[in-house]
Amino acid sequence: MTPALGIRAPSRAQAAPDRLAGDEESRLRALAADIGIAFLPLDATPRADCPHDDRSFVAAAATGLLPLRGDDGAPVLVIAPRGPAIGRLIEFARRDPAAAARVRITTTDRFNRFLLRAGPALVEAATGDLAARRPMQSARWGLRRRCGFVLAAAIVPVAAAMVAAPAAATMATGVLLSSVFGAWLALRLAGAIIGGRAPPPPRPLPDSALPVYTIIAALYREAASVAGLLAAIGRLDYPPEKLDVVVAVEADDGDTRAALDTAKPKFPITVLPVPPQGPRTKPKALNVALPFARGTYTVIYDAEDRPDPGQLRVALQAFLAGPANLACVQARLCVDNTEDGWLSGYFTAEYAGQFDVFMPGLATMGLPLPLGGSSNHFHTKTLREAGAWDPFNVTEDADLGMRLARLGYRTGMIDSTTYEEAPARLKPWLRQRSRWFKGWMQTWLVHTRKPATLLRQLGPAGFAGFHLVVGGNVLAALMHPLFAAALIASTLFGASGVDHLAITLYAATAALGYLTSVAIGWVGLSRRGLRASAWVLALTPLHWLLLSLAAWRALYQLFAAPFAWEKTEHGLARASHRAARVAQALAGLDRDLGAAKRDGRLPTINGATGTSADRRPPLAASA
Repeated sequence: MTPALGIRAPSRAQAAPDRLAGDEESRLRALAADIGIAFLPLDATPRADCPHDDRSFVAAAATGLLPLRGDDGAPVLVIAPRGPAIGRLIEFARRDPAAAARVRITTTDRFNRFLLRAGPALVEAATGDLAARRPMQSARWGLRRRCGFVLAAAIVPVAAAMVAAPAAATMATGVLLSSVFGAWLALRLAGAIIGGRAPPPPRPLPDSALPVYTIIAALYREAASVAGLLAAIGRLDYPPEKLDVVVAVEADDGDTRAALDTAKPKFPITVLPVPPQGPRTKPKALNVALPFARGTYTVIYDAEDRPDPGQLRVALQAFLAGPANLACVQARLCVDNTEDGWLSGYFTAEYAGQFDVFMPGLATMGLPLPLGGSSNHFHTKTLREAGAWDPFNVTEDADLGMRLARLGYRTGMIDSTTYEEAPARLKPWLRQRSRWFKGWMQTWLVHTRKPATLLRQLGPAGFAGFHLVVGGNVLAALMHPLFAAALIASTLFGASGVDHLAITLYAATAALGYLTSVAIGWVGLSRRGLRASAWVLALTPLHWLLLSLAAWRALYQLFAAPFAWEKTEHGLARASHRAARVAQALAGLDRDLGAAKRDGRLPTINGATGTSADRRPPLAASA
């Protein structure tokens, strides 16, 4: 069947869960027969048999429970049990056989395919819930008009002052901008100096006590990255039966769907088709997937992500040890293809400074965090209550971090790394940075609609931090070429009086900005053991000019195409620090074992030299 609005339920030949559905279905059919509960395939069950309206119908995805009218007209409860729920179902059936007679069992795949019949409601919820519940916190309405108003409010008075008193206006503008940039740089330095708190002592939980953990990945034109992503998920140190992996794929992306069909992971995955109705953005795809998340916690990974194997347990420990209002923890992102070119090399320095130096300091100060685009771990219930992602914001991560802070929640950093691929060529780099700048502009415009409310919700420190981290970042990129042009002009043609003072102020501000970026990048690279890559920091002035180009391009797009998502291509990396470290570790192990054999230090078992240690560790362990 083909629901409206382009959503189509995955067929048995298409859906990734069906690669494992045979095993799951065989087990559940046997379980149903053993405990006296009927197995319900749901294929022939009409949508009208469920009394829920469409919104509640879709919401049932998270619970794995769905009421239906049985063949006799009496209500029955359909359950798609997974993990610990199976044991509780067995206990229930044996304790109360009469009540169990009104229960039906089905597989998760069949359950989800039945729910996908509510396609229009799924799309409506994914695109419209936040705008309906919190219209003042959505980028859906009025951004062009508001951006035009902000620009006019900034440009018109300055232009008028330049005409009336050009010298005084030049000096006043320079002092004002330099003060803003100085405060932004001071915040960055403060975050770097303060650093992060020591992680809480480990509190390991037995596998039986671990909660279900949902992993959501939104993929589009990522066929080349599917195998690597699934392998990385498979290396996570978490019981497979406690993993709930949901992959959202654009419905017209046949190549990625085909790659998922041919993959054979050792854990079940749910593949959901994302309808093509606009906006075609990552946050909309994540919103389509979120109702199907059944974990207590949810993490977002991108196609190119390679998280540390222990990351889920580290995040869980942070939630258990943190305050009650800790809604999200952000893992540290690290670029893996540093050697692919100077752009990816500078990206490495940026990420090292941002995620290993600056953001831990922000978290320690209790200021709002601009989340990275992946490896955000959430309380699933809190994520839903906060309105999830804004499908009309192209940096949905930074926006969500600010919205969580406004709702009184905290965000923290965890000492676990996710390795990513960075663009190494100018064109994809520019497209990605333009999208980021456009999203930061959207985020600033959305959250400043009612400044007094924002101040009350964030407090003075959070209010200032928001403006400096989000607004200051954009303003610095937009104004930098004007500063640079003024410096060049003064060098070529000279300046005197007030103009000379203004130019001196511009030069001092730019020099301080360069030095701050270099210092934070150096510290971050040092902490990563990547000082050999620090030479790239000498290109900071060139990098800032490219950032300015991206920012001005983003400002144009904010008017011309505010919701357009310029996708970053992945799977193009030629170098990998992580793979090199694994190879070095294996080579070192081979040398050590060879030396031990030559020296006769390895015991013999049944006449054979070597022990279980004489086997190469799996790649996951070395990584």
